[in-house]
Amino acid sequence: MSGLELGTKIPEITLKNQKGTPIDINDFKGKNVLLSFHPLAWTSVCEKQMKNIEGHYDYFVDQLNIVPLGISIDHSFCKNAWAKAIEVEKLDMLCDFWPTGELAKMCNIFREEAGTSERADLLFDEEGILIFQKIYPISEVPNLSLVVDAITNR
Repeated sequence: MSGLELGTKIPEITLKNQKGTPIDINDFKGKNVLLSFHPLAWTSVCEKQMKNIEGHYDYFVDQLNIVPLGISIDHSFCKNAWAKAIEVEKLDMLCDFWPTGELAKMCNIFREEAGTSERADLLFDEEGILIFQKIYPISEVPNLSLVVDAITNR
């Protein structure tokens, strides 16, 4: 997977979060936006990835002006049950459910053979321009310090 080229505009799309609320990704102009893709709910690495973001949520929002969004192909009912089970309360976890993987495809990180996204972090600046991207092995939890470095060292 190649992802997107740095300098690419954030995709224009609205997805439901785990509570079924539509979230328009382009409503965050003036804020940095982290799209943190995880393949599937109810898996251990994905749980660690989302709980790590949840644990740093206030720092991201208050100190770095980053709106973090967790994204997978799961349905909102599934994501809602999972969020409760893993105690994720602040983080919006978006459902790239139907058409399956539409956002992942826009970001060139959809895994056709698995029907899921890659595990990836894409960071867009306040103008909606991609400034950082890392695609991880499926078995690896993303390193949030790379996202912090991308914001603080620009």
